[in-house]
Amino acid sequence: LPLCATTVFEASAVEHYPKLMEMIALFRKRHPGVVSHVAPTDQGFIGHKGRRLLSILNKQKLERVLAYMLDENEFLGPHGIRSLSKYHLEHPFVFHVGGQEYKVQYLPGESNTGMFGGNSNWRGPVWMPVNVLLIRALLNLYMFYGDDFKVQCPTGSGPYVTLFEVAREISHRLAGAFLRDKKGRRPVYGGTAKFQNDPHWRDLILFYEYFHGDNGAGLGASHQTGWTGSIARLLDLFGRVEAKDLEMEIGQLADRIVKEQVGGEKIGRN
Repeated sequence: LPLCATTVFEASAVEHYPKLMEMIALFRKRHPGVVSHVAPTDQGFIGHKGRRLLSILNKQKLERVLAYMLDENEFLGPHGIRSLSKYHLEHPFVFHVGGQEYKVQYLPGESNTGMFGGNSNWRGPVWMPVNVLLIRALLNLYMFYGDDFKVQCPTGSGPYVTLFEVAREISHRLAGAFLRDKKGRRPVYGGTAKFQNDPHWRDLILFYEYFHGDNGAGLGASHQTGWTGSIARLLDLFGRVEAKDLEMEIGQLADRIVKEQVGGEKIGRN
């Protein structure tokens, strides 16, 4: 996703890393056609707290991408960002080759063909690593644009929120798959009665490979802690960090978080 290719560096980097600025200037000189379609990097394009942005998306393109990504009829599911827009459920991509029809359609659960990797399915389900990359990008963009850039989340819902709030909302939706709903059921266990009801199993959380795009049920391998376990990092991050904390330089904030995690210190928190 183009949105993931986003990073921000602090105002101090201009002074501390002059070679970086030279490389950016050289790239702009050599590739004016490319630069005209991405986020500007000239001296006039300085963001909140003097930060600089490196991103494929300029502000107008970012608004368009987020309008689709945060649409609940497109990518925004109840438990995270889907890997393919739900729009393609009724409007599949169809093409014909050699007299055969091939179709890519929104499929929120297990794959219905071995053509795309057997039981793995990137045509609708929610994948944790992609969502983590999107949340990282949104936080970077918030650090640059600050509170001045707002979008509707979900799209068409009315109120406008900051990109920090969007990132937190996606994190909450991801976490919601593991939490009990009003009926005492965890979406991650879907219709598996043993895991939903048995007192010996109901509180033992499995970290599935990917999740149903519409109801959050865990699918694929049930032991993908390498990436699905990153939900713990998101819970920890948004439990410790508020929007105002991103006023700090990222290095200082990272140091504070580590001290809190390792030593239990509460530094700079009210």
